[in-house]
Amino acid sequence: MRILHTSDWHLGQHFMNRSREQEHKLFLEWLLKCIQEQQVDAVIVAGDIFDTGTPPSYARTLMNQFIVDLHALSGPQLVILGGNHDSVATLHESRSLYSCLNTYVIGAASKEPEQQVITLNDKNGKPGAIVCAVPYIRPRDVLMSYAGDSREQKERALREAMTRHYRAVYDLAEKKATAHNLPVIATGHLTTVGGKLSDSERDLYIGTLSAFPAEAFPAADYIALGHLHRAQKVGDHDHIRYSGSPIPLSFDECQSVKQVLLVDFEGGQLSKVTEIAIPRFRKMAHLHGTLDVIEGKLQALLAESWDSDLTTWVDILVSEQDWISELQPKVDAMIAGQPVEALKVQRDRQKTIAALMGEEKETLAELNIDDVFARRLISAEVSSESSEKLSDLFQQVVASLADDFDEGHLSTDLENRRLKEYSFATAAANNKSTRQESTS
Repeated sequence: MRILHTSDWHLGQHFMNRSREQEHKLFLEWLLKCIQEQQVDAVIVAGDIFDTGTPPSYARTLMNQFIVDLHALSGPQLVILGGNHDSVATLHESRSLYSCLNTYVIGAASKEPEQQVITLNDKNGKPGAIVCAVPYIRPRDVLMSYAGDSREQKERALREAMTRHYRAVYDLAEKKATAHNLPVIATGHLTTVGGKLSDSERDLYIGTLSAFPAEAFPAADYIALGHLHRAQKVGDHDHIRYSGSPIPLSFDECQSVKQVLLVDFEGGQLSKVTEIAIPRFRKMAHLHGTLDVIEGKLQALLAESWDSDLTTWVDILVSEQDWISELQPKVDAMIAGQPVEALKVQRDRQKTIAALMGEEKETLAELNIDDVFARRLISAEVSSESSEKLSDLFQQVVASLADDFDEGHLSTDLENRRLKEYSFATAAANNKSTRQESTS
Protein backbone atom coordinates (compact mmCIF):
# COMPACT_ATOMS: atom_id res chain seq x y z
CA MET A 1 0.00 0.00 0.00
CA ARG A 2 1.42 3.41 -0.98
CA ILE A 3 0.15 6.70 0.47
CA LEU A 4 1.13 10.19 -0.63
CA HIS A 5 1.15 12.68 2.26
CA THR A 6 0.87 16.42 1.53
CA SER A 7 -0.62 19.43 3.33
CA ASP A 8 -0.93 23.21 3.61
CA TRP A 9 -1.73 24.05 0.00
CA HIS A 10 -3.26 27.39 0.99
CA LEU A 11 -5.07 27.74 -2.33
CA GLY A 12 -6.14 31.33 -2.84
CA GLN A 13 -3.26 32.84 -0.88
CA HIS A 14 -2.41 36.46 -1.66
CA PHE A 15 1.23 37.07 -0.90
CA MET A 16 1.89 40.79 -0.39
CA ASN A 17 -1.12 41.46 -2.63
CA ARG A 18 0.12 39.05 -5.31
CA SER A 19 -1.84 35.98 -6.36
CA ARG A 20 -0.28 32.50 -6.16
CA GLU A 21 -2.73 31.06 -8.68
CA GLN A 22 -0.13 30.17 -11.32
CA GLU A 23 2.20 28.50 -8.82
CA HIS A 24 -0.62 26.44 -7.33
CA LYS A 25 -1.83 25.43 -10.77
CA LEU A 26 1.66 24.24 -11.73
CA PHE A 27 1.99 22.38 -8.43
CA LEU A 28 -1.29 20.49 -8.86
CA GLU A 29 -0.33 19.54 -12.43
CA TRP A 30 3.01 18.23 -11.14
CA LEU A 31 1.29 16.40 -8.27
CA LEU A 32 -1.03 14.52 -10.63
CA LYS A 33 1.98 13.36 -12.67
CA CYS A 34 3.80 12.32 -9.49
CA ILE A 35 0.78 10.31 -8.28
CA GLN A 36 0.56 8.52 -11.60
CA GLU A 37 4.29 7.82 -11.93
CA GLN A 38 4.63 6.61 -8.35
CA GLN A 39 1.49 4.45 -8.58
CA VAL A 40 -0.01 5.97 -5.46
CA ASP A 41 -3.02 4.21 -3.95
CA ALA A 42 -4.32 7.11 -1.87
CA VAL A 43 -3.56 10.78 -1.13
CA ILE A 44 -3.88 12.44 2.28
CA VAL A 45 -4.02 16.25 2.46
CA ALA A 46 -3.52 17.11 6.12
CA GLY A 47 -5.33 20.44 6.34
CA ASP A 48 -5.28 24.03 5.12
CA ILE A 49 -6.50 23.27 1.64
CA PHE A 50 -7.50 26.91 1.33
CA ASP A 51 -5.86 30.02 2.73
CA THR A 52 -9.09 31.52 4.05
CA GLY A 53 -12.55 30.38 5.01
CA THR A 54 -13.94 32.21 1.97
CA PRO A 55 -11.53 31.24 -0.82
CA PRO A 56 -11.75 33.01 -4.18
CA SER A 57 -13.57 31.20 -6.97
CA TYR A 58 -10.36 30.32 -8.83
CA ALA A 59 -9.10 28.48 -5.73
CA ARG A 60 -12.26 26.37 -5.56
CA THR A 61 -11.98 25.72 -9.29
CA LEU A 62 -8.39 24.48 -8.87
CA MET A 63 -9.50 22.15 -6.08
CA ASN A 64 -12.49 20.79 -7.98
CA GLN A 65 -10.45 20.22 -11.14
CA PHE A 66 -7.78 18.37 -9.17
CA ILE A 67 -10.37 16.00 -7.68
CA VAL A 68 -11.86 15.31 -11.13
CA ASP A 69 -8.43 14.74 -12.68
CA LEU A 70 -7.32 12.51 -9.80
CA HIS A 71 -10.42 10.37 -10.15
CA ALA A 72 -9.62 9.92 -13.82
CA LEU A 73 -6.27 8.31 -12.87
CA SER A 74 -7.95 4.93 -12.28
CA GLY A 75 -9.39 6.35 -9.06
CA PRO A 76 -6.74 6.81 -6.32
CA GLN A 77 -8.56 7.69 -3.11
CA LEU A 78 -8.29 11.17 -1.62
CA VAL A 79 -8.67 12.15 2.04
CA ILE A 80 -9.10 15.89 2.72
CA LEU A 81 -8.80 17.15 6.29
CA GLY A 82 -9.79 20.56 7.59
CA GLY A 83 -7.11 22.91 8.90
CA ASN A 84 -7.22 26.04 11.00
CA HIS A 85 -7.43 28.20 7.84
CA ASP A 86 -10.31 26.16 6.40
CA SER A 87 -14.01 26.78 6.89
CA VAL A 88 -15.86 23.61 7.89
CA ALA A 89 -18.93 24.80 6.00
CA THR A 90 -16.92 25.48 2.84
CA LEU A 91 -15.27 22.06 2.92
CA HIS A 92 -18.50 20.22 3.67
CA GLU A 93 -20.69 21.95 1.09
CA SER A 94 -19.50 19.58 -1.67
CA ARG A 95 -18.76 16.55 0.50
CA SER A 96 -21.58 14.40 -0.95
CA LEU A 97 -20.49 15.21 -4.48
CA TYR A 98 -16.84 14.50 -3.71
CA SER A 99 -17.76 11.11 -2.24
CA CYS A 100 -18.85 10.04 -5.73
CA LEU A 101 -15.29 10.77 -6.88
CA ASN A 102 -13.56 8.57 -4.29
CA THR A 103 -12.89 11.55 -2.01
CA TYR A 104 -13.44 11.75 1.74
CA VAL A 105 -13.76 15.15 3.45
CA ILE A 106 -13.41 15.50 7.23
CA GLY A 107 -13.72 19.19 8.00
CA ALA A 108 -14.16 18.98 11.77
CA ALA A 109 -13.79 16.55 14.65
CA SER A 110 -16.97 14.53 15.08
CA LYS A 111 -18.79 13.55 18.26
CA GLU A 112 -19.11 10.11 16.66
CA PRO A 113 -15.58 8.66 16.26
CA GLU A 114 -16.65 6.06 13.68
CA GLN A 115 -17.22 8.89 11.17
CA GLN A 116 -13.49 9.58 11.25
CA VAL A 117 -12.41 5.99 10.55
CA ILE A 118 -11.74 5.43 6.83
CA THR A 119 -10.72 2.24 5.04
CA LEU A 120 -8.36 2.86 2.14
CA ASN A 121 -8.10 0.33 -0.68
CA ASP A 122 -5.05 -0.64 -2.69
CA LYS A 123 -4.93 -0.72 -6.50
CA ASN A 124 -6.67 -4.06 -6.56
CA GLY A 125 -9.62 -2.69 -4.63
CA LYS A 126 -8.72 -4.60 -1.45
CA PRO A 127 -8.40 -2.93 2.00
CA GLY A 128 -4.85 -1.63 2.39
CA ALA A 129 -4.88 0.72 5.41
CA ILE A 130 -7.15 2.22 8.04
CA VAL A 131 -7.07 5.99 8.59
CA CYS A 132 -7.84 7.80 11.85
CA ALA A 133 -8.91 10.95 9.99
CA VAL A 134 -8.43 13.66 12.65
CA PRO A 135 -8.57 17.25 11.32
CA TYR A 136 -7.78 20.48 13.15
CA ILE A 137 -9.49 20.08 16.52
CA ARG A 138 -11.47 23.04 17.78
CA PRO A 139 -11.92 23.08 21.58
CA ARG A 140 -15.72 23.19 21.30
CA ASP A 141 -15.63 19.90 19.38
CA VAL A 142 -14.09 17.91 22.23
CA LEU A 143 -14.41 19.88 25.45
CA MET A 144 -16.95 21.66 27.63
CA SER A 145 -15.27 24.66 29.26
CA TYR A 146 -16.08 25.93 32.72
CA ALA A 147 -15.83 29.41 34.16
CA GLY A 148 -13.29 29.89 36.91
CA ASP A 149 -10.73 27.38 35.63
CA SER A 150 -7.13 28.60 35.61
CA ARG A 151 -5.10 28.69 32.40
CA GLU A 152 -3.18 25.60 33.51
CA GLN A 153 -6.40 23.73 34.25
CA LYS A 154 -7.86 24.65 30.86
CA GLU A 155 -4.68 23.62 29.07
CA ARG A 156 -4.52 20.28 30.88
CA ALA A 157 -8.23 19.61 30.26
CA LEU A 158 -7.90 20.36 26.56
CA ARG A 159 -4.79 18.21 26.13
CA GLU A 160 -6.56 15.33 27.87
CA ALA A 161 -9.70 15.83 25.75
CA MET A 162 -7.66 15.79 22.52
CA THR A 163 -5.84 12.67 23.70
CA ARG A 164 -9.17 10.98 24.46
CA HIS A 165 -10.48 11.92 21.02
CA TYR A 166 -7.45 10.42 19.32
CA ARG A 167 -7.77 7.30 21.49
CA ALA A 168 -11.48 6.85 20.69
CA VAL A 169 -10.88 7.08 16.93
CA TYR A 170 -7.76 4.91 17.12
CA ASP A 171 -9.46 2.16 19.13
CA LEU A 172 -12.10 1.75 16.42
CA ALA A 173 -9.46 1.86 13.67
CA GLU A 174 -7.28 -0.68 15.46
CA LYS A 175 -10.12 -3.20 15.67
CA LYS A 176 -10.62 -3.00 11.91
CA ALA A 177 -6.90 -3.12 11.24
CA THR A 178 -6.28 -6.14 13.46
CA ALA A 179 -9.04 -8.10 11.80
CA HIS A 180 -7.39 -7.69 8.38
CA ASN A 181 -3.72 -7.22 9.39
CA LEU A 182 -3.69 -3.65 8.10
CA PRO A 183 -1.58 -0.64 9.11
CA VAL A 184 -3.17 2.32 10.90
CA ILE A 185 -2.52 5.88 9.73
CA ALA A 186 -3.41 8.80 12.01
CA THR A 187 -3.58 12.44 10.97
CA GLY A 188 -3.59 15.85 12.61
CA HIS A 189 -3.37 19.56 11.98
CA LEU A 190 -1.60 21.17 14.93
CA THR A 191 1.72 22.23 16.39
CA THR A 192 3.70 19.55 18.16
CA VAL A 193 6.19 20.17 20.94
CA GLY A 194 9.52 21.10 19.33
CA GLY A 195 8.10 21.83 15.87
CA LYS A 196 9.96 24.44 13.80
CA LEU A 197 7.78 27.29 12.52
CA SER A 198 8.35 29.78 9.72
CA ASP A 199 7.17 33.37 9.22
CA SER A 200 4.07 32.34 7.27
CA GLU A 201 2.52 30.26 10.08
CA ARG A 202 0.26 31.64 12.69
CA ASP A 203 1.01 30.67 16.27
CA LEU A 204 -1.59 27.91 16.40
CA TYR A 205 -3.24 27.75 19.79
CA ILE A 206 -5.99 25.23 20.23
CA GLY A 207 -7.76 27.02 23.04
CA THR A 208 -4.93 27.64 25.49
CA LEU A 209 -2.83 24.74 24.19
CA SER A 210 0.20 25.91 22.18
CA ALA A 211 1.69 22.49 21.34
CA PHE A 212 0.64 18.85 21.52
CA PRO A 213 3.18 16.34 22.90
CA ALA A 214 4.24 13.55 20.54
CA GLU A 215 3.76 10.90 23.23
CA ALA A 216 0.04 11.78 23.36
CA PHE A 217 -0.52 10.48 19.83
CA PRO A 218 -1.87 6.93 19.52
CA ALA A 219 0.42 4.07 18.51
CA ALA A 220 -0.33 4.40 14.77
CA ASP A 221 2.06 3.06 12.15
CA TYR A 222 2.31 6.49 10.54
CA ILE A 223 1.06 9.94 11.58
CA ALA A 224 0.52 12.47 8.78
CA LEU A 225 0.58 16.02 10.10
CA GLY A 226 -0.18 19.46 8.72
CA HIS A 227 0.18 23.09 9.81
CA LEU A 228 3.98 23.57 9.94
CA HIS A 229 5.25 24.69 6.53
CA ARG A 230 8.74 23.28 6.90
CA ALA A 231 8.94 19.57 6.16
CA GLN A 232 10.19 17.81 9.29
CA LYS A 233 10.08 14.80 11.56
CA VAL A 234 8.68 15.20 15.05
CA GLY A 235 11.62 14.62 17.36
CA ASP A 236 13.31 11.31 16.60
CA HIS A 237 10.08 9.72 15.38
CA ASP A 238 10.54 8.69 11.77
CA HIS A 239 6.86 7.80 11.51
CA ILE A 240 5.50 11.18 12.72
CA ARG A 241 5.99 13.79 10.01
CA TYR A 242 4.99 17.13 8.60
CA SER A 243 5.06 17.16 4.81
CA GLY A 244 5.26 20.97 4.76
CA SER A 245 3.71 23.36 2.26
CA PRO A 246 4.26 22.72 -1.48
CA ILE A 247 5.37 26.29 -2.28
CA PRO A 248 7.20 28.88 -0.15
CA LEU A 249 4.56 30.88 1.71
CA SER A 250 7.06 33.40 3.09
CA PHE A 251 10.55 34.57 2.11
CA ASP A 252 12.18 32.72 5.01
CA GLU A 253 11.03 29.43 3.43
CA CYS A 254 12.92 30.09 0.18
CA GLN A 255 15.88 27.92 1.13
CA SER A 256 13.75 25.04 2.43
CA VAL A 257 13.25 22.02 0.19
CA LYS A 258 9.55 21.61 -0.53
CA GLN A 259 8.37 18.01 -0.74
CA VAL A 260 5.64 15.42 -0.61
CA LEU A 261 6.07 12.14 1.24
CA LEU A 262 5.57 8.66 -0.18
CA VAL A 263 4.67 6.27 2.62
CA ASP A 264 4.92 2.54 1.88
CA PHE A 265 3.42 -0.28 3.97
CA GLU A 266 4.14 -4.00 3.73
CA GLY A 267 2.75 -6.82 5.83
CA GLY A 268 0.58 -4.43 7.80
CA GLN A 269 3.54 -2.28 8.88
CA LEU A 270 5.36 0.84 7.79
CA SER A 271 8.25 -0.12 5.52
CA LYS A 272 9.62 3.13 4.07
CA VAL A 273 9.08 6.90 3.88
CA THR A 274 10.44 8.57 0.75
CA GLU A 275 10.85 12.32 0.35
CA ILE A 276 10.12 13.61 -3.16
CA ALA A 277 11.26 17.18 -3.84
CA ILE A 278 8.75 19.50 -5.46
CA PRO A 279 10.11 21.71 -8.27
CA ARG A 280 10.25 25.44 -7.63
CA PHE A 281 7.78 27.16 -9.90
CA ARG A 282 8.92 30.70 -9.14
CA LYS A 283 12.23 32.14 -8.01
CA MET A 284 11.93 33.84 -4.64
CA ALA A 285 14.81 35.20 -2.60
CA HIS A 286 15.66 37.37 0.39
CA LEU A 287 18.54 39.70 -0.55
CA HIS A 288 20.45 41.34 2.29
CA GLY A 289 23.48 43.61 2.21
CA THR A 290 24.67 46.88 0.78
CA LEU A 291 23.20 47.98 -2.53
CA ASP A 292 26.33 46.77 -4.36
CA VAL A 293 26.14 43.37 -2.66
CA ILE A 294 22.43 43.08 -3.36
CA GLU A 295 22.95 43.89 -7.03
CA GLY A 296 25.57 41.13 -7.25
CA LYS A 297 23.25 38.62 -5.57
CA LEU A 298 20.44 39.64 -7.89
CA GLN A 299 22.55 39.07 -11.00
CA ALA A 300 23.62 35.65 -9.69
CA LEU A 301 19.99 34.78 -9.01
CA LEU A 302 18.94 35.74 -12.52
CA ALA A 303 21.83 33.75 -14.01
CA GLU A 304 20.52 30.50 -12.50
CA SER A 305 18.85 28.17 -14.97
CA TRP A 306 15.10 28.06 -14.52
CA ASP A 307 12.30 26.33 -16.38
CA SER A 308 9.49 28.63 -15.28
CA ASP A 309 8.85 31.99 -16.92
CA LEU A 310 7.11 33.43 -13.83
CA THR A 311 8.49 36.74 -12.56
CA THR A 312 11.11 36.48 -9.81
CA TRP A 313 10.05 37.89 -6.44
CA VAL A 314 12.60 39.36 -4.04
CA ASP A 315 12.62 40.82 -0.55
CA ILE A 316 15.38 43.43 -0.19
CA LEU A 317 16.96 44.44 3.11
CA VAL A 318 19.57 47.19 2.71
CA SER A 319 22.33 47.40 5.33
CA GLU A 320 24.06 50.64 4.31
CA GLN A 321 25.54 52.42 7.33
CA ASP A 322 25.06 55.84 5.80
CA TRP A 323 21.62 57.24 5.20
CA ILE A 324 20.50 56.69 1.63
CA SER A 325 17.84 59.00 0.34
CA GLU A 326 15.48 57.82 -2.37
CA LEU A 327 16.13 54.13 -1.71
CA GLN A 328 13.16 52.84 -3.70
CA PRO A 329 14.21 54.61 -6.94
CA LYS A 330 17.69 53.13 -6.59
CA VAL A 331 16.22 49.61 -6.28
CA ASP A 332 13.84 50.29 -9.17
CA ALA A 333 16.79 51.30 -11.34
CA MET A 334 18.64 48.14 -10.32
CA ILE A 335 15.86 45.81 -11.48
CA ALA A 336 14.69 47.85 -14.47
CA GLY A 337 14.23 45.66 -17.55
CA GLN A 338 14.69 42.46 -15.52
CA PRO A 339 11.99 39.81 -14.89
CA VAL A 340 12.10 40.75 -11.20
CA GLU A 341 9.66 42.35 -8.81
CA ALA A 342 10.78 43.68 -5.44
CA LEU A 343 7.83 42.97 -3.15
CA LYS A 344 9.42 44.59 -0.13
CA VAL A 345 12.30 47.05 0.25
CA GLN A 346 13.48 48.17 3.67
CA ARG A 347 16.53 49.25 5.59
CA ASP A 348 18.21 46.98 8.12
CA ARG A 349 16.87 48.27 11.41
CA GLN A 350 19.81 46.90 13.40
CA LYS A 351 22.28 48.63 11.14
CA THR A 352 20.48 51.95 11.28
CA ILE A 353 20.25 51.76 15.07
CA ALA A 354 23.99 51.14 15.26
CA ALA A 355 24.62 54.05 12.94
CA LEU A 356 22.40 56.35 14.98
CA MET A 357 24.07 55.32 18.23
CA GLY A 358 27.42 56.23 16.67
CA GLU A 359 26.01 59.68 15.97
CA GLU A 360 24.36 60.23 19.36
CA LYS A 361 26.98 62.79 20.38
CA GLU A 362 26.05 65.00 17.46
CA THR A 363 24.51 68.33 18.35
CA LEU A 364 21.56 69.83 16.56
CA ALA A 365 23.83 72.58 15.26
CA GLU A 366 25.90 69.99 13.37
CA LEU A 367 22.89 68.67 11.43
CA ASN A 368 20.97 70.28 8.64
CA ILE A 369 17.20 70.12 8.44
CA ASP A 370 17.22 67.11 6.07
CA ASP A 371 19.48 65.12 8.43
CA VAL A 372 17.13 65.74 11.37
CA PHE A 373 14.07 64.62 9.43
CA ALA A 374 15.86 61.54 8.07
CA ARG A 375 16.89 60.44 11.55
CA ARG A 376 13.35 60.98 12.83
CA LEU A 377 11.98 58.66 10.16
CA ILE A 378 14.47 55.96 11.13
CA SER A 379 13.66 56.21 14.84
CA ALA A 380 9.93 55.93 14.04
CA GLU A 381 10.56 52.77 11.96
CA VAL A 382 8.68 54.20 9.00
CA SER A 383 8.56 51.87 5.99
CA SER A 384 10.71 52.75 2.99
CA GLU A 385 7.70 53.47 0.78
CA SER A 386 6.10 55.79 3.35
CA SER A 387 9.49 57.31 4.10
CA GLU A 388 9.94 58.31 0.47
CA LYS A 389 6.48 59.95 0.37
CA LEU A 390 6.98 61.76 3.67
CA SER A 391 10.38 63.01 2.55
CA ASP A 392 8.86 64.44 -0.62
CA LEU A 393 6.10 66.18 1.37
CA PHE A 394 8.66 67.47 3.87
CA GLN A 395 10.74 68.97 1.07
CA GLN A 396 7.63 70.68 -0.29
CA VAL A 397 6.89 72.20 3.13
CA VAL A 398 10.50 73.35 3.56
CA ALA A 399 10.49 74.89 0.10
CA SER A 400 7.18 76.65 0.82
CA LEU A 401 8.49 78.07 4.10
CA ALA A 402 11.67 79.22 2.40
CA ASP A 403 9.63 81.07 -0.21
CA ASP A 404 7.52 82.73 2.50
CA PHE A 405 10.58 83.86 4.43
CA ASP A 406 12.12 85.26 1.26
CA GLU A 407 8.97 87.28 0.62
CA GLY A 408 8.72 88.38 4.28
CA HIS A 409 5.13 87.10 4.59
CA LEU A 410 5.72 85.04 7.69
CA SER A 411 8.35 87.03 9.51
CA THR A 412 5.98 88.97 11.78
CA ASP A 413 3.71 86.02 12.54
CA LEU A 414 6.69 83.79 13.19
CA GLU A 415 8.27 86.26 15.60
CA ASN A 416 4.96 86.65 17.47
CA ARG A 417 4.56 82.88 17.74
CA ARG A 418 8.12 82.49 19.02
CA LEU A 419 7.51 85.15 21.67
CA LYS A 420 4.36 83.35 22.84
CA GLU A 421 6.19 80.01 22.98
CA TYR A 422 9.04 81.60 24.95
CA SER A 423 6.62 83.23 27.41
CA PHE A 424 4.78 79.96 27.94
CA ALA A 425 8.02 78.02 28.50
CA THR A 426 9.31 80.68 30.93
CA ALA A 427 6.06 80.64 32.90
CA ALA A 428 6.12 76.83 33.10
CA ALA A 429 9.72 76.87 34.32
CA ASN A 430 8.92 79.49 36.96
CA ASN A 431 5.93 77.48 38.21
CA LYS A 432 8.09 74.36 38.51
CA SER A 433 10.74 76.31 40.43
CA THR A 434 8.10 77.74 42.80
CA ARG A 435 6.68 74.26 43.54
CA GLN A 436 10.15 72.91 44.28
CA GLU A 437 10.90 75.74 46.71
CA SER A 438 7.60 75.24 48.54
CA THR A 439 8.32 71.51 48.85
CA SER A 440 11.71 72.30 50.35
